[in-house]
Amino acid sequence: MPRRNEYLARNISVRFSTPTPILSSMVAVTVHDGASTIGGNKIYVEEGGRGVFLDFGKNYGKYSAYFEEYLTHRETRGIHDLLMLGLLPPLDIYRPDLIPADCPMDGTPRPDLAAVLLSHAHLDHAGCIGYLDTSVPVIASPVTIAILKGIQDTGSSSPDTDIAYSASRARAGDRGLLLRSDRSSPYRGRTFHVTGATSEELLAFLAGRPGQEARGARKFEPGICTDAACDLPFRITAHPVDHSIYGAVGFILEGDATLAYTGDFRLHGKSGNRTSDFISDARDASVLITEGTRAGRPGDTSEAEVVETCRAVVEESTGLVIADFSARNFERLESFAGIADATGRRLVITARDAYMLHALRCADGIDRLTPDLAIYHELIDRSRRKWEGEVVEAQAADQYLDHTTIRDDPGSYLLCFSFFDMKHLLDIKPVGGTYLYSACEAFTEEMAIDFFRLATWLEFFGMVSAGFSCSASGLTFDPRFHASGHAPANDLAVVIDRIDPDILIPVHTLDPGWFRERWDSAVIFADGEQREF
Repeated sequence: MPRRNEYLARNISVRFSTPTPILSSMVAVTVHDGASTIGGNKIYVEEGGRGVFLDFGKNYGKYSAYFEEYLTHRETRGIHDLLMLGLLPPLDIYRPDLIPADCPMDGTPRPDLAAVLLSHAHLDHAGCIGYLDTSVPVIASPVTIAILKGIQDTGSSSPDTDIAYSASRARAGDRGLLLRSDRSSPYRGRTFHVTGATSEELLAFLAGRPGQEARGARKFEPGICTDAACDLPFRITAHPVDHSIYGAVGFILEGDATLAYTGDFRLHGKSGNRTSDFISDARDASVLITEGTRAGRPGDTSEAEVVETCRAVVEESTGLVIADFSARNFERLESFAGIADATGRRLVITARDAYMLHALRCADGIDRLTPDLAIYHELIDRSRRKWEGEVVEAQAADQYLDHTTIRDDPGSYLLCFSFFDMKHLLDIKPVGGTYLYSACEAFTEEMAIDFFRLATWLEFFGMVSAGFSCSASGLTFDPRFHASGHAPANDLAVVIDRIDPDILIPVHTLDPGWFRERWDSAVIFADGEQREF
């Protein structure tokens, strides 16, 4: 790829990271977002006048209070709408090209922001990084960086996902209130400091974007991806934890005080030992910032139990089986690959899934796009999907299956589709079969409505559902079909008691009172509140 040598030359193979001198004996924590909502974490931790953000995510709960599918914020107004509605904190830390003329930042607090410590690639933790000034580096695991790049490559351009690279916008019109794409501006990569070793494959993956060789395409200027030391106000160490997406880490920040941040985590997944190791390493932390998604909720189904439940359904099914699980839950995808193999079926994934497996391989070297996987050939105009032609078809053209092949022998396939892929069943035309739902239950009214629509699709094709059911009495979910990415109440209590912090700060939760009732050390924040410890 162009500029690959330049990109590789800028990578420095030294260990991460070193502290700068501490000028204050106090650590200040400001929870700008995520104090009493699930997601949207934006937690600023500073010492000696400099600080870092722990995640910088999109708060979907707050966002959906104002917007929905056909009413969205205006990207041509940059940060204006999000600032007005309190969906971004009022700080002078954003990309200048996203600031329209009626959003003057003069007098707005400008923290000395050294970096964003990104725990994982879910957009409720990463989805607002694209609004930040491009000079702000992101510290994350190699897998997290690759996933974010894959999401961006295969999606439409938006600051919500323009994290790995972005192109500048320019003020339009005399008043400068609207922003337009600046076609003369190249795509520029963001600086990443990785928490593990980089590889040539990852660097090459970050060094370009699909379609950049096309005539008239924008140029691409790679950013820096390095495991070199980063000038930070703390000594930062990253510790892998188990979550429903690969690459998740917790962070430990050491200054005059030691602070641990869990990100999202669980103990009941296949890699729960990673979380256990993080707990052991965090025992000296005087301040613990922990997620509490499932505070007050009982124990959860394990990933191993989910596999057994789903396999039993597939074994008993005739005709086509569709598996619906959370996007980018690669562990669940691998589980269904094992189920397909055990039940004599072939797993069929979408081209977008295949591209994401390519992105993962660039980060961790594991080839998951093996010949036994098939790729569904969608009846769409793929001319604009450069990522599919240049990567997926180039690597696995002989693994594509079309709708007629599946229609002729539906009992031989396990198809990875979601509600948003139902339109492709109009080509496959299944007669009966099973739709196996293996993801989280609906937690918003809009999601619930989608399930009733899904039930209508399944009724049309005579398919039965497993994992959820819709009836006149309502919508129900079977907990045996899904393992949450978050620790339930009993595991949260174990983690907190084992770390035993002097100060406990719950975030990413709808029930902060659950923590206050159980630990005298619990400090409950409101969004925008700052405290020193």
